[in-house]
Amino acid sequence: MPPEALEQYLSNQRTCRVASVDADGHPNVSPLWFIWFDGALWLYSLTRSQRWTNLMRDPRVAIVVDDGDSYLELRGVEIRGTAEAVGPAPRPRDAELPELAGLEQAFADKYSGGQAGHDGRHGWLKITPSKITSWDFTRIGG
Repeated sequence: MPPEALEQYLSNQRTCRVASVDADGHPNVSPLWFIWFDGALWLYSLTRSQRWTNLMRDPRVAIVVDDGDSYLELRGVEIRGTAEAVGPAPRPRDAELPELAGLEQAFADKYSGGQAGHDGRHGWLKITPSKITSWDFTRIGG
């Protein structure tokens, strides 16, 4: 995908699949909502999840965002990179983090009608891409 199409695609898709590695070397894959913000992929993750535990021990991550049903509708993005916890984890309900304000509002706009809130069980993971691979089979044969 060209860079503009990639930005638009990642901004519009809702669910990604996050792959991490557990303590005994097995892969763990889980679906999660995300936000593409300022050239990074951000996850608002439960801090007591296997995903969080894995990424705190080994920050290497692969993420796939894709869609399409028939072959000529398939398109998607794989992001490989590293994860880091940003801000307190878990995030206190009443904590304000000005450095995350734009990100949190964008996430709230995308998933909850603009209403941001914190349940004290989630924290932010910033995924810094080291490699981005995309495909778009809708461009075949057209």
